[in-house]
Amino acid sequence: MKIGLYFGTFNPIHVGHLIIANHMVEFSNLDEVWMVVTPHNPHKKKNTLLDDHHRLEMVFLATEDFDKIKPSDIEFKLSQPNYTVTTLAYLEEKFPQHEFSLIMGEDNLKSFHKWKNYETILENYELYIYPRISPEHVNPQFDNHPKIHRIEAPIIEISATFIRESIKNKKNIQPLLPPKVWQYIDHNLLYTK
Repeated sequence: MKIGLYFGTFNPIHVGHLIIANHMVEFSNLDEVWMVVTPHNPHKKKNTLLDDHHRLEMVFLATEDFDKIKPSDIEFKLSQPNYTVTTLAYLEEKFPQHEFSLIMGEDNLKSFHKWKNYETILENYELYIYPRISPEHVNPQFDNHPKIHRIEAPIIEISATFIRESIKNKKNIQPLLPPKVWQYIDHNLLYTK
């Protein structure tokens, strides 16, 4: 099975994330998309990043009605700080029956050459790129690369930072969140401080 790995803090997961994940699984040759929740780095102080269990629960709630989109806490089990190349090696070992690929926005592709062992990733894995609006240019070495697939997807410019700020300022941003995620945030009074 071809699995697309969509990494993120998902703080919180919003409709933009789901639109992209669903588009990738429906309009590419991927069979499933795994939403890989990036754990909180214990060495970094990030007051705005919710605890891992809250973010994973919201991804679970957001994806439970989608057969081809799954939540993943795989990085919670790995030592920190963690690198994508390490996660991929772990997944290969744990799930040899699957073929893994990375899903990323074009903005991440622009800095991909700075990732740890990016050459190894590109040699062994395919990248599925969704469009983003940003002024920087993609490194020419990634133009027309056989392992990099640009997917014609809707350009989604919804920011989790904007959502957190809006909740803190008591704005109604319900349309930007899956209903169960909004209920979870509201019930647990998340992002209010």
